[in-house]
Amino acid sequence: MTKRKSLEPLAWLLFSVGGMAAALLVPVLLFLFGLAFPLDWLPAPDHAHLLSVLRHPVTRLVLFGLCALALFHWAHRFRYTLEHGLRLEQFSSSIVLVCYGGAVIGSGTAAYLLLRV
Repeated sequence: MTKRKSLEPLAWLLFSVGGMAAALLVPVLLFLFGLAFPLDWLPAPDHAHLLSVLRHPVTRLVLFGLCALALFHWAHRFRYTLEHGLRLEQFSSSIVLVCYGGAVIGSGTAAYLLLRV
């Protein structure tokens, strides 16, 4: 009798990496683009410079990684909140499909938008 392998370790890996990436990078981006540049605390880069940075492949890869990992972090946290916090274990397969499916669709959307720039 063969034991079916679980994808649970992969989900926890994406959860932890996504949480770490979001905790380190999102506050910096929010501070810069939400406060420092609009309030003239720092000189804002011009549009042409930001566009040239965004068109660099490494920047696109980092932004995609940040978006995808943050979405998978959300999916795993939301799944366990619904299943264990709200005691909706009977809908486990639907919850998994919606949460991780949403993360996959969101990651695909991020990739599409980053490739269009």
